[in-house]
Amino acid sequence: MAVMAMPRPDLAAHRESLRLPTTEIVSRLVEILGRKLTAYIAKVKDVRAVDRWMAGGEIYGDAEQRLRFAFQVARTLREQDTAAVVQAWMTGVNPELGDRVPLRLMREGDLHVVAPEILRAARAFLAGG
Repeated sequence: MAVMAMPRPDLAAHRESLRLPTTEIVSRLVEILGRKLTAYIAKVKDVRAVDRWMAGGEIYGDAEQRLRFAFQVARTLREQDTAAVVQAWMTGVNPELGDRVPLRLMREGDLHVVAPEILRAARAFLAGG
């Protein structure tokens, strides 16, 4: 009897984060996290920037990269939990991340460094670890 390996829980989210247009990424992220947290990740002070992005406005700096990654993580977690739980996970102190806050790491950290850590922590959360 053949045994099928379970796909990684974040694979579909990763693919969507790459393929969806930025307007859709921002809109879906706002659905899960809200406008304020989405603006925070993107390093903007005004949520009107988020509204402009959802309407097709240009995203500047490294905000698009951060938003796509945040969407990947949020979408992964949203598969098994409510938006409220995803928000709490993103904004809470996380023992899997050395008691750091995932949202702050996404905003302030070098994504090449912190992304693997955050993904590991999200996978551990999904696995019940």
